[in-house]
Amino acid sequence: MPPERTAMRLFRAVQQSCNYSTNATAAPNQLVYPDSQSPSHYDLPSFLEYASRIDMDMKSTTYVGTHYEYTVQSALERLGMSLKRIGGKSDCGIDVLGSWSLPSAPQPLKVLVQCKNIARKIDPSQARELEGAFVGAPLGWRESGVLALLVSQKSATKGVRDALRRSRWPMGYVLCTPEGKIMQMLWNSRAEQEGLGGIEVGLKYAGGEAEEKEVILTWKGEAITN
Repeated sequence: MPPERTAMRLFRAVQQSCNYSTNATAAPNQLVYPDSQSPSHYDLPSFLEYASRIDMDMKSTTYVGTHYEYTVQSALERLGMSLKRIGGKSDCGIDVLGSWSLPSAPQPLKVLVQCKNIARKIDPSQARELEGAFVGAPLGWRESGVLALLVSQKSATKGVRDALRRSRWPMGYVLCTPEGKIMQMLWNSRAEQEGLGGIEVGLKYAGGEAEEKEVILTWKGEAITN
């Protein structure tokens, strides 16, 4: 079967399995975010309040996964992203999405984030699965200028870095600790072409302690923050 026909069948199959709904009407060029599948909370503080109110089991997969997704959202927003958590049963692997205004890009990048809250290191196959986020993304995130990020608690292996490098999609990898510190961030050449070219990744230290280091992004020597 020709590759383009296979890709079209995959696109239709993913579209049917991803159920996004929205009640919003946007102006031209304005992103319309899917309705939240968790209307009782919208960030980490509101989730913690909600979890306490309903006496949610802190060891449950729902609590642990949601807590990490909001932690990642908050951490990435410190780098200048504007994000919303949409994780749910029909999210097609997309936990957080939004946009990212960068001095290196003429227009804000649209961002798709997939969180892997697991103790072991990510396999290359999981990095390749990130490509499905582009196919299953909500309407406003299916055009050009979209960056997908895979986030986990472990550093990227050589296999993961190679998988990102070989991909034809703009993708990156982020190491975010459970406490919300970004310790590693990298992306492929396609991401550079979409607007990350010239962005430098470094480490900053707080209080002079090595364990307090965290990723900092710079453009022409200036830090990129929210």
